[in-house]
Amino acid sequence: MPFATVRDIEICYDLSGAGPPLLKIWGTGGDLRRPPSDFDRRLTENFTVLAFDQRGMGRSGKPDRPCTMADYADDAAGLMAAVGWDRAAVLGYSFGGMVAQELALRHPERVERLVLMSTSPGGAGGSSFPLHELAELPDEQYMRRFLELADSRRTPQWQLANPALWQSLVDDGMAALRLGADDPAQRSGRVRQLAARRQHDTWGRLPGLRMPVSVFAGRHDTIATPQVQRALAARIPGAGCREFEGGHLFFVQNPRAAAVILGALGGSPSPGKQDCGSLS
Repeated sequence: MPFATVRDIEICYDLSGAGPPLLKIWGTGGDLRRPPSDFDRRLTENFTVLAFDQRGMGRSGKPDRPCTMADYADDAAGLMAAVGWDRAAVLGYSFGGMVAQELALRHPERVERLVLMSTSPGGAGGSSFPLHELAELPDEQYMRRFLELADSRRTPQWQLANPALWQSLVDDGMAALRLGADDPAQRSGRVRQLAARRQHDTWGRLPGLRMPVSVFAGRHDTIATPQVQRALAARIPGAGCREFEGGHLFFVQNPRAAAVILGALGGSPSPGKQDCGSLS
């Protein structure tokens, strides 16, 4: 994969697909070495997708210093400039949704439209679950707790009733955690993401956004709750919101979600500010 010099680091990125430009900003621990999901493939069927390893992660540079949300947002803007993009639709998921909010606030001229999934505004608007509190857990214990938080239906009773499916989810999560596990700098990069996430607060600035914004949530997500995401959408002038049957990864779990998200990214009418309905 190619690299671009952005600010003080080299950023590893991927540019694939065909269609209008789309910048994809992913969640905590995101790494381009992970295999693409069906949702990723749907994106590249409809857009030219620019994805990247954020600082401290994957094959991007890992400077030994604290990072702020502004750092991650300025990296994204710098990468767009490095590949010759003036503007693009922006899709932000979870931690990446927090970065995407900062990008839209700090560099509004670069954001054609903004789609936020499974994320939160912080501050008075409400925050996502404090994952930094789980950072010291052993990896498998962390992953099991994360998966429970990601979908409230995964109760202990459900786990006992669905042992093979539960173990498959744990195994897949552990495989993702093992990427870069032998690199102390990558582990530090993940800790720095959690630290920046802890300070995230766009609430007071969100009314200044003027591009089209859509917010999408999973009904059973207890990391970024639907209530917090409704507040996020209501804070942004004209923003739409929609809830889907599913959890933190509703767009992977729910086959109906992709078409709605693609429509919001491609310029179809937004769900409407007052329409915070659900899709099963």
